[in-house]
Amino acid sequence: MKKILITGAVGAIGCHLSRHLLTDSKNQLVLVDNLQRGKIDNDFSELLKNERVTFIEADLTNQEFYKTLDTDFDQVYHLAAVNGTKLFYQMPQEVLRVNTLTLVYILEWIRGLVKKPKLCFTSSNEAYAGALASFNQLPIPTPENVPLVISDTYNARWSYASTKLIGELFVIHYAKAYDFSAVIVRPHNFYGPRSGYDHVIPEFIDRIFKKTDPFSVFGSDDTRTFCYLPDAVRGMQMLMDSEKTNNQPIETVHIGATDEIVMIDLLKKLFNIIGWEPKKLDVQSSPQGSVKRRLADITKIKNLVGWEPETSLEDGLKKTIEWYKNNPKK
Repeated sequence: MKKILITGAVGAIGCHLSRHLLTDSKNQLVLVDNLQRGKIDNDFSELLKNERVTFIEADLTNQEFYKTLDTDFDQVYHLAAVNGTKLFYQMPQEVLRVNTLTLVYILEWIRGLVKKPKLCFTSSNEAYAGALASFNQLPIPTPENVPLVISDTYNARWSYASTKLIGELFVIHYAKAYDFSAVIVRPHNFYGPRSGYDHVIPEFIDRIFKKTDPFSVFGSDDTRTFCYLPDAVRGMQMLMDSEKTNNQPIETVHIGATDEIVMIDLLKKLFNIIGWEPKKLDVQSSPQGSVKRRLADITKIKNLVGWEPETSLEDGLKKTIEWYKNNPKK
């Protein structure tokens, strides 16, 4: 059996990742979450019915908790973080505290183990968004080795990005100093069923279901790519299971889709699939700190493990809308 720890397991990535990992009968999962933002819903309850799953409710910012964890894990997926653009602005101090402490405590726990598990740290495309905003000369598609920049320490938008930037440094240098394998993954706009309401696609879907009119849209001419969650977690698993990511220096890898879409076109696509549109669109400029265009270069992950996204945006949106239709916001 392969014993795997997943932190932040009740979140969108954690739930999809757990479901994917359970398709391999050799995997045994220990899922940890504090349930502050996520909840044990029908989807997660289904996971808990599996005899190969153990769930622990715990505060990962409490260092005492790590003394109670088993010491024989093969892999750790550290997903726990305060995320969601609205929260970056509303509670930047908590974003900084939680995201930094949980990572440092995970690394210190691994440091003290005799058998050191392989670690997957989920960073973010936000880690290099400041460089795009500041220099406006970075390559598109954007590779992993671009500069990481916090362009304005007074802008709360960068609270999350800063924790991911320093987080990458922590993982790189702890893995080297204490001789364990790790991989850093930078997700690029993952979406899908059960992905909350703090991100653009579910937030759009929710307002369309409510028939919000006039309908506000920020940064209507910005472009993004969107990667379907079941595709994304398959990529994470392939990276963790590959011997190519066992060596030093550790790999930093982008996971994302390659088909760009203008935000107003994304919104129109959602209108079309759902079958409703407002009489008036209220088009507003992007929030300060948001970048005009973001597209990941996924050459590295293709070369390392042969991964690429399989689900078209159209199909992914239909499946996502269907889930939100059947699981209305409470």
